[in-house]
Amino acid sequence: MANLKTAGATDAAPRWATAALVLADGAVFWGKGVGAARHAVGEVCFNTSMTGYQEIITDPSYAGQIITFTFPHIGNVGTNLEDIETITPAARGVVLRGDITEPANWRSTKPLDDWLKSHHLPGICDIDTRAITRRIRDKGPPNGVVVHAPDGEFDIPKMRKIAQDWPGLDGMDLAIEVTTKQTYQWDETKWALGKGYGKLGKAKYHIVAVDYGAKRNILRCLANAGCKVTVVPATATAEDILRHKPDGVFLSNGPGDPAATVSYTVPAIEGVLDKKVPLFGICLGHQLLALTIGGKTRKMERGHRGANQPVKDLTTGKVEITSQNHGFCVIPESLPKNAEVTHVSLFDGVNEGLRCTDKPAFSVQYHPEASPGPTDSHYLFDRFVDMIDKSKGKK
Repeated sequence: MANLKTAGATDAAPRWATAALVLADGAVFWGKGVGAARHAVGEVCFNTSMTGYQEIITDPSYAGQIITFTFPHIGNVGTNLEDIETITPAARGVVLRGDITEPANWRSTKPLDDWLKSHHLPGICDIDTRAITRRIRDKGPPNGVVVHAPDGEFDIPKMRKIAQDWPGLDGMDLAIEVTTKQTYQWDETKWALGKGYGKLGKAKYHIVAVDYGAKRNILRCLANAGCKVTVVPATATAEDILRHKPDGVFLSNGPGDPAATVSYTVPAIEGVLDKKVPLFGICLGHQLLALTIGGKTRKMERGHRGANQPVKDLTTGKVEITSQNHGFCVIPESLPKNAEVTHVSLFDGVNEGLRCTDKPAFSVQYHPEASPGPTDSHYLFDRFVDMIDKSKGKK
C-alpha cells in the first residue's frame, strides 16, 4: 500500500520500494518502479482520461510534465506503433495507481513497461494517485522528481533539491524544443479498422501548419478534410509561411508558456493575419492567436487535462465533450473588441475559443482531433475549410 511521507519525516525508503515521487514541498510518495531506471524532474499534473494513455504520453504538449493518471488500470491495451502523437515522447515520466496491466488487445505489439523503457521514461506505480490529485486540486501542480531505482537506493535530499531548483513551466519556452527542425509534407489521413491509416488523394486546399508541438492526429484530420499539409518549424517567419502560397494556415498545439514564445510567434502570426489568409489554431495555437491580437494569457491553478471536459459552443448553443491538455489559458477580459468569445468551459468558465470579427481567424483551446465525444468537435475542421471556401468566393 502507498505510504506518504511529508516534509520533516524520515527519508529512509521502505524495504519494498523501488521508486519514489519526491515533491518540491518535501512530500515523498514511495512505490514500485516501472519503465526506465532513472530519475526525471518536471511539473506533476493529473489526467482524468480512462483511455488513450499511449496518445497522452506521446502528446508533445506534455513536455516538462510528469503525468499522474487518475484511472487505475493503465497498460491493459499494451502499446503499438500506430497510436502515437509523436515518435519521441516529450513527457518526463508517469505516475500510476496500480501495477501496469498485462496487455489484452489484438493490436498490442509491446507491453507498456517495455515501451516506457524503450523511450527512457521512468515511472512509479502502487501509490495513492487520489492523494496526489487532491494535492494538485488544492495547491496547484508542484514540481517533482520521479525516480526509479531497482536497487532500492535513494538520495531523497538530492531529489528534493532538484525539484526545488527546477524553474517550472511559468515563463518556459518548450515549443522551441519539440518543434520539427525542418519543413515536411503530410498526407496521412485518419485510421480505419482493417485498413490502418489512409492517404490523401487529390487535395482541395493547401494548408501550412506551424508546428509548436503538433499532434499527428491533428495533421491527419486536416488531411482528412481534403487538405494537403506542409508542416513548418515554430520559428518560421511570415515570409517562410506565405512563400508556400497557402490557402489556410494552422497554428498547432504545444507545451510551455505561450508568452515565452512571443518574440518569434507573434510577428509571424501578425504577418499571416495582415494578408487575411484563413487561420485556425488549437491549444497553444489558440493562446498565440489571442496574444497576437492583443489579449493576455495566464497560468492556471491546476489546468485542464482529460477526455471528459464539457465545453459550450456559444455560436450554436451546443455542448461538446472534449479532450483537453493545457495549463495556461486566455484571459477573455483582455481580448480586444474585434475578438468574440466562441467557446467556454462548463467546468470553470475558462475561455475555450475565440474568433476575429474583422479577419478570417478562429481558434479553440481544446483538442477536437482527440475524439472523446467521439465526433462532437470534428465540425471545427469543416468550419476551417468553409472559411477557406468563403475567402475564395465559393460560398
